[in-house]
Amino acid sequence: MADPLVDALVLLGFLGLTFAAAAIGGRLTVSSLASWYDTLRKPRWTPSGARIGLIWTVLYFLMAIAAWIVWREAGFAPLLAWMTFAFQLGLNVAWSALFFGLRNPRAAFVEILGLWAAILLTLLAFATVSLVAGLLLVPYLVWVAIAGTLNLRVWQMNPVPSARTAA
Repeated sequence: MADPLVDALVLLGFLGLTFAAAAIGGRLTVSSLASWYDTLRKPRWTPSGARIGLIWTVLYFLMAIAAWIVWREAGFAPLLAWMTFAFQLGLNVAWSALFFGLRNPRAAFVEILGLWAAILLTLLAFATVSLVAGLLLVPYLVWVAIAGTLNLRVWQMNPVPSARTAA
C-alpha cells in the first residue's frame, strides 16, 4: 500500500513544478502585455486575458495530476514518459519567451508546432502507463492547437517589417 504522505508530497512536487513553469511563462507574458501585445491586431475570436489565464491554470493542474498518476503507477521508470514531459514543459516556457519576451510571433509559431508534437508524445507515453493520465493531457493538446492558430493569425496580421523595408 502506498504511503499517503509520500503520495501527497509527490503530488505537491508535480504541482510545484508545473506551476513554476506557469510562473516563469506568466512573468514573461506580463512584461509585454500593455507595452506590446495590447497594441497588436488580433482576430475577433481572441479570448480575453482572464479567460486565457483560467484555461492555463486548469491545464497546468491537469498536467500535474497526469504526471502524479504516472508516478503512482510506474514511479520514475518510464524514462521516455518523463523525458517527454520535461521537454514539453520546457517548450511551454520557451514559447512565452519567444512570443512575449522576444516579441517574435513567427519564431513562437514555429516553436509551438514542436510544443504540440511534444505534448502528443507525452500524452502517448503517459497513456501507455495509464489511460487516464494520457486523457488528462487531451485538453492541453487541444488548447495548444487553438493557441497555435491564434499565434499564426497574430503573426499574419502583424507582419514585422524587414530591415530593408524599414530603411
